[in-house]
Amino acid sequence: MFRRNRNSYFEANRPRVEVIPMIDIMMFLLVFFVVLSVNMIAGTGVEMNIPGSKTSKDIEEATITVGVKKDNQFIVDGETISGDVVVNLAAVHRDDVRDKSEYQCTNVDGAENIALVCEEKGINKIVFTSTVAVYGFAEPGIDETGAISPFNEYGRTKYAAEEKLRAWHARGDNSLIIVRPTVIFGEGNRGNVFNLLKQIASGKFLMVGMGENKKSMAYIGNIVAFLETCIATNEKYCLYNYVDTPDLTMNELV
Repeated sequence: MFRRNRNSYFEANRPRVEVIPMIDIMMFLLVFFVVLSVNMIAGTGVEMNIPGSKTSKDIEEATITVGVKKDNQFIVDGETISGDVVVNLAAVHRDDVRDKSEYQCTNVDGAENIALVCEEKGINKIVFTSTVAVYGFAEPGIDETGAISPFNEYGRTKYAAEEKLRAWHARGDNSLIIVRPTVIFGEGNRGNVFNLLKQIASGKFLMVGMGENKKSMAYIGNIVAFLETCIATNEKYCLYNYVDTPDLTMNELV
């Protein structure tokens, strides 16, 4: 930086170079970004009216205390529970999971552990929610006999979990019901369908193509009712794909 001497306009000090630390620049940009974002977000609220079931009811939040006794009995809110059917809904399914081992740990190892506990406790029926992702990029109308060709870790590990449970089923007089649902939507959901409906409601949805491609979906209330039927059935082994019909085109959804 060039500086003039107060005593003499024509007399100059030696030039000096000042280096501003990069962290200062980054902090300035970060603060500017945060302030700008806060001001923009305040004016971008979108009023939405997401479609729902006519018979649906709001579910109030509740705190449930779950414990395990020394004899491995489960306690819920102080009461011992027991049963003869296990419904396994657990899954790691998001595509942005950084630690890929989480898919294996929850989807595969978790299913295997459930099978071991069932053997230990004498529980001889499992209802398992898998996924249509086990088929990968399948042709329209594929049924339960379709080729297994998953394209991501979610589909791969869910099919591996199916195999673990089929091995358990074959080891004794056990019942196994496997349900492969398509994408599920409903109250409290913040997944793909919610994001799609949010874009449509905001008027910011951008159609790609002619809009004739169909979207397969399943409403949470319907899949729950189907799982209740699976619990009640006396079948020893069943494998189902699940989707609500009719499939709607993007034009119909918009």
